[in-house]
Formats: sequence, C-alpha cells, structure tokens
Amino acid sequence: MSETKTKEKISQLEKAYKNLEFLNSPAARSIRILSEYLEPLDRLDKFKIKNTILFLGSARVDPNNKDSKLHRYYWEAEKLAFKLADWAIKLQVEGKHFVIITGGGPGIMEAANRGVARAGGKSIGMNISLPHEQFLNKYVTRELCFVFHYFFMRKFWLLNGAKAVIAFPGGFGTLDEFFETMTLVQTGKIDRNEVRIVLFGEDYWENIVNFNTLIEFQTISPEDLDLFKISSSADLAFEYLKKNLIDYL
Repeated sequence: MSETKTKEKISQLEKAYKNLEFLNSPAARSIRILSEYLEPLDRLDKFKIKNTILFLGSARVDPNNKDSKLHRYYWEAEKLAFKLADWAIKLQVEGKHFVIITGGGPGIMEAANRGVARAGGKSIGMNISLPHEQFLNKYVTRELCFVFHYFFMRKFWLLNGAKAVIAFPGGFGTLDEFFETMTLVQTGKIDRNEVRIVLFGEDYWENIVNFNTLIEFQTISPEDLDLFKISSSADLAFEYLKKNLIDYL
C-alpha cells in the first residue's frame, strides 16, 4: 500500500473526541459529567468570577398576576438582587465578587437576573435541559448562561462559590436545594462561617416547615436554627447580607 493511500485512509477515520455516537452513549457518561465540571470552571475563571450569591425560588411566579400570593415575591427578589448587584459593582477589588446566580428560568430566577440587569451588572444562569423544555429568561448575561444535562452537576455549580443563599417561596426544587444546602452546612461539608442563608418570606416558610417540631422530636438541634435567617424585607435582607458578606473579601 502506498504512503498516499495510507494517509488518505487515516484522514477518513473519526477521532474519538469527535465521535458523537460514542460521546452520547452510556460508555461515555463519565466524560459528559467531567465536561459539565470543566467547561463551567473554565468559563467562570475567564470572567474572573470569585464568589456568588444564589437566588432560589419558584419558577411559577408571574410578575403580571397581581392576584397570586406569590406576586410580591417576584418584585422583592428583583429589588434585593438590584441592591446587591449595585453594591457589588462598586466594590474596588480584584475580580467579580458576589455575582448573582440563578437557575436561569422564569419566576424568582427571572426576577433576580432582572434586578442585576437593572443595576447594569452581569448575572449567571444555570439552566437544565428537561423533557418539557424550560426556557431561559432574557435577563441572564448571555456569556454566563450554562445548560446542564445532569441535575447533580447543575446543583454543584449553583452552590459552589456561593457566599449567600437566598431561598424565596418555591416548590419541590426549591425545598430540595434549600435542604441540601442545610445538610451540607450542618454536617460541616460547607463551613457554616463561609455562607449566609436567608429564607425570604416569613409567612410562607413558617407555614411550610415547622422547625420547632423538628426540635421537639430532636431531629435537629436548637442551635441549627442559627444556621439561617428569616426575612420578609428586601431592605433588611440587603443590610444583613452586606454586613456579613464584606468579610469574605
């Protein structure tokens, strides 16, 4: 066989990293998982994102439905995100600190990204592909928009680097993310001095979770309630976070 024919045959072969059939197969699952770790890591590093503030909450909040019990929470989230972003932008430090991060979807997520846009800042959206397509809200900074396949990788990046977690009223997803955060802090996987947790909406959270019953049945300790703060005011939540977040610089 001539050298020319050999070269031609090799050029026709598909390299492993371009083989989409393989990359989408069960055998390559570890590669896909690793990609969902390394690509966000590289992109966030390029944009010099140092730490974040995570907003959690329902995707079902409609800013135009004034009859909904959730309506006011949309605008409280927008206001709090605006105040935090406006404060963070003015910090004269290296890198981007306290960048707002959300799940990238509608509702409370949209409200937080919207507040940052009003302040003239950049915000992160960690979206996920679902059988029923979830749309990306228009306020996420395009270059900081991520789409995940694996829920656990998305949850890792939502929480990784977060110096504050603010949980607005929400359903199963919000409850899952809040309780996972609490478990990580309670067990010391995340240093309790390294993150501030705020439950926003006293009327909602004290009806959804009876924390005193958990203490009564000794499933948590009384001091575990010190791991988070409940607030119903964007202004008061902002003052609390600003006072505590500045120590992370």
